[in-house]
Amino acid sequence: MKKRSIGSQPAEKEAVGLRIIGGKFRGSKLQYTGDNRVRPMKDRVREAVFNLIGPGVKGMYVIDLFGGTGAVAIEAVSRGAAAADVIEIHLPTAFLLQKNIDSLNLSGVCRLQKTDAFYWVKNRSGHPPENKALLVFCSPPYEFYVSRKDEMRAMIDSLYNEAPPGSLFVIEADERFDFATLPVPLEEQRRRSYPPAEIAVFGK
Repeated sequence: MKKRSIGSQPAEKEAVGLRIIGGKFRGSKLQYTGDNRVRPMKDRVREAVFNLIGPGVKGMYVIDLFGGTGAVAIEAVSRGAAAADVIEIHLPTAFLLQKNIDSLNLSGVCRLQKTDAFYWVKNRSGHPPENKALLVFCSPPYEFYVSRKDEMRAMIDSLYNEAPPGSLFVIEADERFDFATLPVPLEEQRRRSYPPAEIAVFGK
């Protein structure tokens, strides 16, 4: 049986709040059940990531490989990204993600792909409209960097090789991931540590 990239499991936790930090939808609330397997990027980490990306986010085409709540993709669109594909295989999580998209009337801009991220990368066809630069977010369950190490590397390499010039990649991992295996050497100022999260931003 094919191993699936399930990013979350049900959890008995009280709902907590998430918010969009910047741009058009700044201050907007997103729904999150508190499921600890979803692990949405913390506000301060998300803010730091978008500070690293800078104004270049405008007009880019977002690919959020492990969508969770949709906070990262919606944040990018809020700050001027053209559109987004948000991939999430876990159906209860995808249901809530779609509610977050709908709550901001973004269903025509943020497209939810309810499928396996590894499968989607292998089978997607062509580049975004007008060959737009990609803004790729890869924030899987950290354990994937161990149990699915080769698949993770192949997925990142595949997207990097196919991405148009000017594309950016944001990788979130923990200390177990060897950032030296990324397709390009990292500049020191493009790496940040927010334990347990380790963040890297690199371009093409």
